[in-house]
Amino acid sequence: MSEFQDRSQRPGDRPAASRAADGRPQRGAPASGRPPRPAGQGDRPQRGRPDADLSKNPRERRPGTGYQGRSAQEIEDRDPFGTKSVRSRHDDPVIPDEVQAKDLDRVARAQLKTLSKENADGVAQHLAMVARLIDTDPVLAHAHAVSAARRAGRIAVVRETLAITAYSIGDFALALRELRTYRRISGRDDQLPLMVDSERGLGRPDRALELGRSVPRSSLAVEVQVLLAIAMSGARLDLGQTDAALDELQIPQLDPNTAFSWSPALFDAYAAVLEDLGREAEAEEWWQRSDRASDAIEAGDREPEDDVIEIVEEDQDGVVLEEDQQEPAGD
Repeated sequence: MSEFQDRSQRPGDRPAASRAADGRPQRGAPASGRPPRPAGQGDRPQRGRPDADLSKNPRERRPGTGYQGRSAQEIEDRDPFGTKSVRSRHDDPVIPDEVQAKDLDRVARAQLKTLSKENADGVAQHLAMVARLIDTDPVLAHAHAVSAARRAGRIAVVRETLAITAYSIGDFALALRELRTYRRISGRDDQLPLMVDSERGLGRPDRALELGRSVPRSSLAVEVQVLLAIAMSGARLDLGQTDAALDELQIPQLDPNTAFSWSPALFDAYAAVLEDLGREAEAEEWWQRSDRASDAIEAGDREPEDDVIEIVEEDQDGVVLEEDQQEPAGD
């Protein structure tokens, strides 16, 4: 699971809008913020059109033949990795000469070892381009992800990246399909929040809630639990269940006294729901806590990695940031 939160979007809102003029997130952003970064950009890792729908076999649609055809499940079983869905005609985007396979994150490159060296290098270059373009040109990033998937459709990180880029351009159907494939290949649930948010993007909040409840929260990494709570809260808002949306966010990680990478997004989501409930004063407190958490995280990034930053609230007028600095091992 990657860390990819953008406070310019309001957590808990429908997938996709920008920050308002006063700097507050607006309704319309994805529930879990922006999608995780694709592989090769520090963290692991739309309006594209979904490729062939495997559930619609052409022979099933021929009238008068009496042919019943295979079910979608049977077709999927014959193509367990979903490779048919990424093998349609596609023109590979150009890769600049300076982009090399070694530019891809080492962990992601390790997954490509089952490919021939030439193919692995080509896939790695496309994934490196995704990492380079995802923030500035998501459509082109998606094209590179499609190219990588056509060459390495059975590699988990490749299908994960394709899903993330599809989500980034608003193609929630394709994102959801690819996330299911990624989950089947990898056996991991770390992209469950993005799956829930994709269901929301398709206008299916009930199914989003059902999906979010399908996995025990305790089996997920802490960050994934937080992102899932934000996505579930957004689904509740879609259904007009504002009180339930607030309940979804009242998790142990909603701690104003500590700052983790996911804290600002969680605090933002909580403040947004409080605002919807008309609890303006409480909402303002959480907006401010979000800002302080962001500042503390940025300050911590400039310190040795094993420093601990604690946010201590003295009174309603302000806080003191205390840094418990520990000497790095070996010094």
